[in-house]
Amino acid sequence: MDHMGVDFQNIKIGVVGGGSWGTALANHLAEKGYIIDLWVYETQVKDQIQEHRENKVFLPNISLSKNISVSNAFDQVAFQKDLLLVVVPSHLMRETMIKLMDRVPDKTIFVSASKGIENKTHLTMSGVLKEVFSDRSEEKFAVLSGPSFAREVACGVPTLVTVAAKDQTVAEFVQHVFATPTFRVYTIDDVIGVELGGAVKNVIAIASGIVDGLGLGLNTRAALITRGLTEIRRLGLRLGARAETFSGLAGVGDLMLTCTGDLSRNHFVGKQIGQGKQLQEILGEMQMIAEGIKTAKSVYNLSRKLAVEMPISHEVYRVLYEDRSPADAVYRLMTRSLKNEFDEV
Repeated sequence: MDHMGVDFQNIKIGVVGGGSWGTALANHLAEKGYIIDLWVYETQVKDQIQEHRENKVFLPNISLSKNISVSNAFDQVAFQKDLLLVVVPSHLMRETMIKLMDRVPDKTIFVSASKGIENKTHLTMSGVLKEVFSDRSEEKFAVLSGPSFAREVACGVPTLVTVAAKDQTVAEFVQHVFATPTFRVYTIDDVIGVELGGAVKNVIAIASGIVDGLGLGLNTRAALITRGLTEIRRLGLRLGARAETFSGLAGVGDLMLTCTGDLSRNHFVGKQIGQGKQLQEILGEMQMIAEGIKTAKSVYNLSRKLAVEMPISHEVYRVLYEDRSPADAVYRLMTRSLKNEFDEV
């Protein structure tokens, strides 16, 4: 027994989602010694993991633990679990969770590691979870976020994340489940702030990629990241988040990583656009999902509804969905009316 009174060795864990991040986290937990039931959508991925202990589609060249049991069936992943880690693309969150709805026991704690904002409802991923599982206590839901590329986590690179939950006991439970000498976990109670940081940074990362694709230099990129953080904080404050959350791991930490790292899918998409490629052409060549593309639409509509000024995010939306020129977007941002730097309106 641990000091929390929990027998951590015998915790039953399910992971829903076999993309790069879901696979990396499942393997992280499996290598810590947990027996993991992993649900994946693709039969091909299931077969690869069973036969070769490798997810060749989404996380190639990473040997996966024998503690992972993989399936395309929902029953196995949900049965009698203490913790259910949800790592599906944001636009598939609701339909996937509806299929799981009657299979998850009441005791289960949900941990969302998905980053996005649902297009129609403008809910964060834990918001979608809470709506689908509306009979569950709000204290059963937690969120994991921070600067963490899947491949680096899978390779054991020292990584720091934060777990947000309304209930501190739940946050500490999840913290202890995930923490290892190479994966340090902090706790926080600002769930909405952590989720907005994780979602909106993908939109800013597309903008950062566009800047790099246009060859505009490091001054421009640093300015964009800084002002992008201002936009994220603005939206967060309007929705009840705390300002200091955005100077933490789920805020500026994740933003810096996604806006500058070579492994960032959103930065890659933006860079290709900056270099003159069309969005559909880029997406046709990508195996993985860049969450910022769909989130850009959610952020655009939500910020307009709430009258929150987010000029960078709006320009990303126009480039993606209205076929505006990236160079014109930069010009419009640079020639906006002059103002005080810390005007949060």
